[in-house]
Amino acid sequence: MSDVLTMSARQPANPGGAPLPITDLVHLSDGSGPARVVAHVERELPPGGIPAYLAARGSGARSFVLWTDEHHRERVATLVTLSATGGVATFQAFGAQGELIGTFVREKALRGRGLRTRWTVTQPGGPEAVGYKGRIFWWCVWWLTLPMMVVFLVISIFDSTPGEGGLARGPRRIRWRAGGKKPLEFRSRGDKLHVHAPAVDWRLAATLVVLLRTFGFDSWDARKK
Repeated sequence: MSDVLTMSARQPANPGGAPLPITDLVHLSDGSGPARVVAHVERELPPGGIPAYLAARGSGARSFVLWTDEHHRERVATLVTLSATGGVATFQAFGAQGELIGTFVREKALRGRGLRTRWTVTQPGGPEAVGYKGRIFWWCVWWLTLPMMVVFLVISIFDSTPGEGGLARGPRRIRWRAGGKKPLEFRSRGDKLHVHAPAVDWRLAATLVVLLRTFGFDSWDARKK
């Protein structure tokens, strides 16, 4: 049975006071019981704070920390951007002791090596796992309906399904393959990352699902406060 990782946002209650900052959480389910929280997510801001972060993310840069608890006592993983230019961004994830746990490369559609966005995931000493955003068939269907996207966008504004983002979204499912196997799979319904290979470090998978959620309709890291 596959492990499943998801990300959610929680608004902490503050009776009688101003709203507290939104808390972003990573949940892991291994099928043996209810999903459990395995990380608390926070942007790692550069000098210049949120405005500087938002300016840098426009080129594809990202940086965040996964903490063990809401008090930020210990890191689970840290993601940094090695480079982000020309539609190609390279990220590295490090563990609590600074050890490298994985590398991600995102090549934007039509800017990298294909018509679809290409994601490469690599663990130290392991093979490259390559996945493409959406299936070609569904992209063709989506482009054919492009004249109707304005209507779909209006509908999406009133679509309150969490994590779905309305009808205007393009295909987002990603299936990674490495050595004839499928170690990872991101399913757009529910924004779930399925880990099919036991050799995949759960910290790497948790970092990946958070990174994926920074690209798209409801990017959690694009908040202005």
